[in-house]
Amino acid sequence: MGSQRTVPQVRASKRRYGADPLVMVTAYDAPSGRVATEADVDMILVGDSLAMVVLGYNDTLHVTVEQIAYHVAAVCRSEPTALVVGDMPWMSFHVSAVETVRNAATLVRAGAQCVKMEGGAKRIPMIKPILDAEIPVVAHIGLTPQSANVMGGFKIQAREAAAVQTLVSDATALEEAGCFAMVIEGVPDVVGAMVTEAVSIPTIGIGAGVSTDGQVLVYHDLIGLENRFKPRFVRRYGTAYEDQVAALAAFADDVRSGAFPSADESYQATDELAEALGLYGSQPTESEGS
Repeated sequence: MGSQRTVPQVRASKRRYGADPLVMVTAYDAPSGRVATEADVDMILVGDSLAMVVLGYNDTLHVTVEQIAYHVAAVCRSEPTALVVGDMPWMSFHVSAVETVRNAATLVRAGAQCVKMEGGAKRIPMIKPILDAEIPVVAHIGLTPQSANVMGGFKIQAREAAAVQTLVSDATALEEAGCFAMVIEGVPDVVGAMVTEAVSIPTIGIGAGVSTDGQVLVYHDLIGLENRFKPRFVRRYGTAYEDQVAALAAFADDVRSGAFPSADESYQATDELAEALGLYGSQPTESEGS
């Protein structure tokens, strides 16, 4: 396992300056936080994707600040070495600067070292108050799932030249505003490369090609626990869903056949208890089995 990652270390992780690519995964609880630490990832995103992969919704719009904070705290109890990023969910930064800062602070108090916010340059009026409160911010541009209703679904963005220029302009404005890293989601690979070249902060791609400064995937997608759909940008590194179904089915078979539990998986009475209950000699005791 590596050392504790910090915001300045991530801020300096630009591939064109010789840094290794950043590795980010989502996590939502202590077990996945421990796995991420054992795997030595650089950043953990406690993402609003928990609405879909944990809570069963069809989009990310149903998760609240309190729910994100609850899962941030669970991840942080695993004492991860990765930098923990708390996701700002929908309607947590859309009302007022005061509410935005309060919501960001809720995630930091739960254990996050920084927050992530979706949207382009129009989010800067809310980003700056968060930065003024000494809370680092990761930007998120391109396909922003919280805007799925406006976009007409989870659709690839920046497919036209004008949209590409807007995206690049947003990226540079977000860097100038003070964001220390940037997620780019769901854009053609050449656009991911252009945005990465345009900024001096690290870019972390998800469906943005090979030229970004790092990559992020949803935990359930990459281990194969989420198997209902598979976006083009996902690579499965495990068969967790199938493995768990097989394990539970084997358990059910053993229970129904009487193979579980065995004597080794049961607690035996002492000689004294067996005698007091009039059971002496009717079953093995701890002393007899030892």
